[in-house]
Amino acid sequence: MLKVENIQKQYDGFALDCSLNIEKGCITGLVGRNGAGKSTLFKAILGLISIDNGNITLFDKDISDITIKDKQRIGVVFTDSGFNEYLTIKDLIPILNNLYHDFDKEYFLNQVNKFQLPLKKKIKELSNGMKAKLKIIIALSHHPDLLILDEPTAGLDIISRDEILKMLRDFMDENHIILISSHISSDLGGLCDDIYFIDQGHIILHEDTDVILSHYGLLKVTDNGYDTLDKAYIIKTKHENYGYSCLTNQKQFYIENYPDIVMENGNIDDLMFMLLRGE
Repeated sequence: MLKVENIQKQYDGFALDCSLNIEKGCITGLVGRNGAGKSTLFKAILGLISIDNGNITLFDKDISDITIKDKQRIGVVFTDSGFNEYLTIKDLIPILNNLYHDFDKEYFLNQVNKFQLPLKKKIKELSNGMKAKLKIIIALSHHPDLLILDEPTAGLDIISRDEILKMLRDFMDENHIILISSHISSDLGGLCDDIYFIDQGHIILHEDTDVILSHYGLLKVTDNGYDTLDKAYIIKTKHENYGYSCLTNQKQFYIENYPDIVMENGNIDDLMFMLLRGE
C-alpha cells in the first residue's frame, strides 16, 4: 500500500535518499536520531514537500495523483501538530465533521469518554498525556487506512504510553497500515512488525522485529578473546575498557561455538548505538 523508491530531497547540509515498503496489516517503525530524516520522510510521503527524484506510491497511485478523497484515508500525528489550544474538545466536533467525510462522532465521543478527557476543558489546560491521547483519537476518528505517527509517545509517562499503544493495537487489522517513529525502543519492540533504521537521510538497516529480538546480540569479549574470535558474523565492533563489544545477527552461532562467551540479547537501542558508533 505504501512504497517509497529511492526518493531524494536535498537541503543545505542534509540529503534524504531512501526507500521503504509497507504492506497492508503491518506496523512499521522508523528509528533514528534527531535530524536523521524521519520527519522529512513523513512529509515527503504526505506530499507536504516536493522530492527531487524517486517515486512514492500510496494506495496504488503515484503520490502526485493522490486526490483529496485519498487523503481522507490518512490519519496523521506530528509532535508539533494540533488545534488552537483555546478550543475545547467539544469545539473540535463540528471542525472534524467538516474536515472528514467519514468522521465518526460516536466513536470520537466514546474514545474521549473512555480516556476521561474533559469535553468542556480548553486544550491548553489538558495534561501532556491527555493531549497525546486526543491527537490519536482525532487521527482515528475518520477510520483511516494509513496512520502516520511522528513520536506520538514522546514525553509521556509509562501509563499514558501504554494506553496509546493499546489504541494502536486495537486499530490494526489486515487492511490497515501504521508507520510510526519513536525514540522509545520498548514501544517499537512491543508494537512493530518491522523496523527501519535511518541515519543522515539513509536507511542503514531494515529488519523484522522478531529477527532483531531473536537473532541479534552483543558479545562482550576481552582483547585476547577478540583476537581469537571468528568474525564472520560480526557486524560492528566497539572498543571498551574491558575489550570489545561486538554486534552480531547470528548470536546462536557464537553461543554454540563459544560456550563461555558473554552474550547479551539484542534490542533496538543497542542495535542503533552499535550501527552508529561501532566500526
